[in-house]
Amino acid sequence: MKYVIQYLLAFGVLIFSTFAAWYEGSAIRFDSYEWKYSAYFSRMFNGEITNKTDISQLDHFIYAAKFSPAFPILMVISLSYILMISSYLLLRKNTKSLIVSHLILSVLYLLLGVLTSNSPTAGGTYFTIVLLTIGILNVFLSLLFFLKVKKGTKRYLRHAT
Repeated sequence: MKYVIQYLLAFGVLIFSTFAAWYEGSAIRFDSYEWKYSAYFSRMFNGEITNKTDISQLDHFIYAAKFSPAFPILMVISLSYILMISSYLLLRKNTKSLIVSHLILSVLYLLLGVLTSNSPTAGGTYFTIVLLTIGILNVFLSLLFFLKVKKGTKRYLRHAT
């Protein structure tokens, strides 16, 4: 039951922060200067952007992450929490797989943190900090699970002899 409540809270935060970030990012439609720098998906799907109707909904999130990062950061944190709880619940009986899953998540977040590290905006800097922190947290979790396996192995070997 405690995991259901955690899931509901995390999904609630994810949904709320997604809509809030999308709304805040809609300001890109009125900031034509930023179309060149923040409308990655629009340029990928449509080519040249000539008016605000060419802006993709996905670009709202990029703009919000750069200039109003609170809700996009909440999105990342809540999604990360959902991934961590899910991996724990699915793999808690197989600790080695759990360790690998957290190591994979840590590599993913650390790479994303490095990719956002050269952003000239404050939002990009905040994102770098959050992504690197989540990556380091996953490294620590995998280390804790590894130590748990090692401790269990030593205990098993002592009882077996």
